[in-house]
Amino acid sequence: MAESMQGLKRTHRCGELSAAQIGEKVTVMGWVQKNRNKGGLVFVDVRDRSGIIQAVFEEGKTEAALLEKAAKLRAEYVVAIVGTVEKRSGAVNENISTGEIEIIPEELRILSEAETPPFQVEENSKTKEEVRLKYRYLDLRRPDMQRNLLMRSQVATLTRQFLAEEGFLEIETPVLVGSTPEGARDYLVPSRIHHGHFYALPQSPQLFKQLLMCSGCDRYFQLAKCFRDEDLRADRQPEFTQIDMELSFVDVDDVIDVNERLLKKLFHEVLGVEVSLPIPRMTWQEAMDRFGSDKPDIRFGMELHDVTEVVKDCEFVVFKGAIENGGTVRGINAKGQGAMPRKKIDKLVDFAKDFGAKGLAYIAIQEDGTVKSSFAKFMKEEEMTALIQAMEGENGDFLLFAADKNKVVWDVLGNLRLELARQMELLDKNEYKFIWITEFPLLEWSEEQNRYTAMHHPFTMPMEEDLQYIDTDPGRVRAKAYDIVLNGNEIGGGSVRIFNQEIQSKMFEVLGFTPEQAEEQFGFLLNAFKYGVPPHAGLAYGLDRLVMLMAKEDSIRDVIAFPKVKDASDLMTEAPTPVDQKQLDELGLQIVREEKKEIQE
Repeated sequence: MAESMQGLKRTHRCGELSAAQIGEKVTVMGWVQKNRNKGGLVFVDVRDRSGIIQAVFEEGKTEAALLEKAAKLRAEYVVAIVGTVEKRSGAVNENISTGEIEIIPEELRILSEAETPPFQVEENSKTKEEVRLKYRYLDLRRPDMQRNLLMRSQVATLTRQFLAEEGFLEIETPVLVGSTPEGARDYLVPSRIHHGHFYALPQSPQLFKQLLMCSGCDRYFQLAKCFRDEDLRADRQPEFTQIDMELSFVDVDDVIDVNERLLKKLFHEVLGVEVSLPIPRMTWQEAMDRFGSDKPDIRFGMELHDVTEVVKDCEFVVFKGAIENGGTVRGINAKGQGAMPRKKIDKLVDFAKDFGAKGLAYIAIQEDGTVKSSFAKFMKEEEMTALIQAMEGENGDFLLFAADKNKVVWDVLGNLRLELARQMELLDKNEYKFIWITEFPLLEWSEEQNRYTAMHHPFTMPMEEDLQYIDTDPGRVRAKAYDIVLNGNEIGGGSVRIFNQEIQSKMFEVLGFTPEQAEEQFGFLLNAFKYGVPPHAGLAYGLDRLVMLMAKEDSIRDVIAFPKVKDASDLMTEAPTPVDQKQLDELGLQIVREEKKEIQE
């Protein structure tokens, strides 16, 4: 039966006790991690978010009633223990911070009993994630999850402190906003008062933070909840948190400077890792050419080699056809993998096909210098030698090639490079490699929409020297945009914004907006720009993704208290759920059920 904690006050958290408290009377409260009854001697491990402390109930030292009560304790009972800290009578436990001390209790209260949990609350649980998420309140008791939440809190607190000291104002922007046409799908919220009209949940505070710059706030930041109705992956959620900022009277270098110092502070204070400044910068074009990705993982080499010129006159139809169609031939060198078995090679070919490859050409150089290749019969000996030389191939190396349009080749080899790095165990989670990617293309061609779309968003400033090409060759125009990449993950991105009315109108025109459409969707921003707008720029981090990498986790679900699963549902609360007909009537909504079509035999 549960007891009251009346008259008791916790003096210490469990993991805060140390040899310094030996001889002191303390009161701890927490959950029973383990109860070991040795008959006349009961060891109880009590856990809270700070760690574990051992309490020892011993016949002769402990009252019989207290010993009997301790023997009945079960895992996850919530208890309060009053006792004296003593040096451990048994072996020191070096795995926990309190391993050299124990509590000799004089009082034990059971504050709450517990049923047997569906899984053991322990570090590095092997329980299926679906079960852990259904009982998330139990999962969050695990020490590794507690550490992740603590780290997330530290990152948020330090960010607020740093930005406040840099003159930023923390300002909240609305969560019920108008729907925007660009980007991912909006989550829509029907209006009860305005039937047939909808709010959207913000995908980012972009327009509002630009308006704050028009308002003279000078420097703004917010830990902002954002929402995107898109397909989920390990590092995506329907709702996520951004560290969002905007600055007035700045250019690219100013934004990069303040953010480099923020990252340096976070990694030093939270992890004890020193980030060397300045962080290297690389243009988008160089990143694509060298790594096949605009978020390159630079913890390892295996860079792409463009061998188009080397093979342009060969008779291998795959290479020849790609070059004739305006494509390129590029390759990567997996050092020391020349003896890769055929079954593994076939798996790599299938992997490459998932990213648009029609196939993969390869050369396996054996340790004795013998060359095995999928296309050797189409190459002259000197052509093969020149190709291996261009790839810096040595005995024992495995060379892989893709031939197609640049976009496909980059995508195939960029992903293949990462897959090989995983297989070769080249990805060290203890290493943190940052890089800025700059000078992104302003626009990208959408085959689906048959028009140019903004690579970032419609308010990104083109590089001044490229404005001359905006009408004649829009694809050539580079943007004043920048992403900060860590270990192959984009953790933040931003740009200098357009503040010139003529350039903004031209941007809308290139994106296919009529003046009327631009006015209808962004009129409030364009109107604000008529009243004096400062040059401004900004950046937003994905807080979840940043903490995931700092915590060395593989999924952002492990650093979010209550995440969703892949179909955007919550296994614990079972959201989304149906609603009452009365609520639908108030909103003027009707649910149209999809009829299942009968299959005609």
